[in-house]
Amino acid sequence: MNKLIGKITFWKVVAGLIFASGLYATYVRFVDGLGASTNLSDEFPWGLWVGFDVITGVGLAAGGFTIAAMVYIFNLKRFEPIVRPAILTAFLGYLLVIVGLMYDLGRPLHIWHAIIMWNPRSVMFEVAWCVMLYTTVLALEFSPIVFERLQFNKAYKAIKRVTIPLVIVGVLLSTLHQSSLGSVYLIVPDKLHPLWYSPYLPLFFYISAIGVGCAMVIVESFLSSRAFHRGLEMNLLSQLGKISVVMLGVYLTLKVVDLLERNAVSHLFAFRYETGLYWLEMVIGVIVPMLLLARKKIRENYNGLFAGAFLVVVGFVLNRMNTTITGFEEWAGTTYFPSWMEISVTLSIVAFGFVAFALAAQYLPIFTHEEHAVSSPADEFTKDLKLVSQMP
Repeated sequence: MNKLIGKITFWKVVAGLIFASGLYATYVRFVDGLGASTNLSDEFPWGLWVGFDVITGVGLAAGGFTIAAMVYIFNLKRFEPIVRPAILTAFLGYLLVIVGLMYDLGRPLHIWHAIIMWNPRSVMFEVAWCVMLYTTVLALEFSPIVFERLQFNKAYKAIKRVTIPLVIVGVLLSTLHQSSLGSVYLIVPDKLHPLWYSPYLPLFFYISAIGVGCAMVIVESFLSSRAFHRGLEMNLLSQLGKISVVMLGVYLTLKVVDLLERNAVSHLFAFRYETGLYWLEMVIGVIVPMLLLARKKIRENYNGLFAGAFLVVVGFVLNRMNTTITGFEEWAGTTYFPSWMEISVTLSIVAFGFVAFALAAQYLPIFTHEEHAVSSPADEFTKDLKLVSQMP
């Protein structure tokens, strides 16, 4: 008993409470329906579960295709030490996005219908197929880690032969659905607030996903470093911070140009809470982190780099929540705030992601460099020569 109590920590208790409330909310959701478990209505059919669990979740998982493309397509091999954690984060992220979508669907058991009931004119159809296919690609990209742990050498070598084609397909699929999530809102120009509606929404969604993908890899690296008592690849993470600065700069420039083109600058100074939230997302999530990470001294500092990356993530979340919820409140003539059950389910999904990552990091070679036991004859010959030269 003492041994068991000794293993109980504050965060384990918090996770247990979150899971308990999430299980109850899940029961209510799937037994009594959406009306009994959410604050959704005809005016607000999409709430927290779409805005955060799906729209935001897909973007936060963008680090997978970003880092994989840098390593395998652009041949930036120095980023190899962080490609495995990035792939794991993306894989778990997409699995949890699918779980979150199951909660929001009125008929969750029909989620597979997109496979056989084609509607190629629908943006949601394209997003559904891209997410399904990219989740499959992530599973294949993640499989070498499992094969290495189980010492399935033939399977490991077979999947490694097709790594580059898999990454290329993954980048194409990610480009399509990251931007198409923005395309979903192009059909509501009269309903979405002018501060967030734009004909360039697909481009905004894609660019911001790359920026936050780099930031998420930094945040994940810092958290895993503290949790697993491992070192940090500060030189690599600092370079990711620089990439994030470039993407934030492009994003900010396009946002300014867009507001000028649409004659929407006046909305920036309207005395409304939407205006305040817009400035909050831009200042906290774009301007401040861009200024911080642009400075080499801050970017190469442990706390400075983490603070800048964390602000990028916070700003990204604010943007997606503003686009999916805040931007529709004026048109709907009402406000929406999620019920405690909606919040509980979302927290449970996030907590499950942390637990799954921790278990994977504990039992799989997530933080090892790409030096697999399967090596070529030339490598083996070189090793033999080294051993011979070291003999007395």
